[in-house]
Amino acid sequence: MRARDLAVKLPLVRLDDPVARAVRVMADEGLPGLVIVDHRDIPQFVLRGTQVLRLLVSQYSDDPALARAVDEASADLFWSEVGARSIDDCLAPEEARRATVPRDATVLEVAITMSRLRTPIVAVVNDEGQIRGCITLNRLLTSTELPEA
Repeated sequence: MRARDLAVKLPLVRLDDPVARAVRVMADEGLPGLVIVDHRDIPQFVLRGTQVLRLLVSQYSDDPALARAVDEASADLFWSEVGARSIDDCLAPEEARRATVPRDATVLEVAITMSRLRTPIVAVVNDEGQIRGCITLNRLLTSTELPEA
């Protein structure tokens, strides 16, 4: 089985999309993370769900005292402040990785990429680097023959 056989189409999220849209796509689709593409549909980053959450709290995460100073009512609405900012504005590049595999990658190559990059989602790309689908960890595991326990 090859990556192209496992890849499924998922909603694309772009660098210039608002953080609120990224969070909504991940929540609505039940995704473990997101593939962030540029205007040419070339994957730039793959973010785990916790990294997407960090986009929401980025203004508070470096200063725990600031988070404690926010009252409960405001803390419940923290995402409304960040929601309009773009992913590119909130993203810390050192935390994001470009997790891609070619369409003809084997299941083992996909598993190794996910393991090495510690990501639950990879982008499947064509020869030009454009996204052709995604493989989630769940899809990988349920599509392969696992040994009986």
